[in-house]
Amino acid sequence: QVQLGEAGGGLVQAGGSLRLSCAASGSIFSGNAMGWFRQGPGKEREFVASINWSGRGTYYADFVKGRFTISRDNAKHRLYLQMNSLNPEDTAVYYCAFSGGGTYLATAARRYDYWGQGTQVTVSS
Repeated sequence: QVQLGEAGGGLVQAGGSLRLSCAASGSIFSGNAMGWFRQGPGKEREFVASINWSGRGTYYADFVKGRFTISRDNAKHRLYLQMNSLNPEDTAVYYCAFSGGGTYLATAARRYDYWGQGTQVTVSS
């Protein structure tokens, strides 16, 4: 079992920045990819970004490229998402996800095995 807990969400004006973090605990083994997803009002959950165990492999949804940066600190069991140039369309609940053994290139939610409870990000215009 793996437990995940997100933090760092909040209300920000358009053009602003936020940094999300995710704390992982439990049966964490080397080689696991992690990712961020989001779910906006009335929308399905969608892939945002993912990262491999070493941190040298990252993958982003087109709509966040150049604005968001995913990173991880394995010593601290932490995953991060730096979000810059936020716009109202980024308003969503953001979820941290842990893959039990899949590739970090997976963008489908079903490829991830553990999820956090989510943190709300609201961007005002």
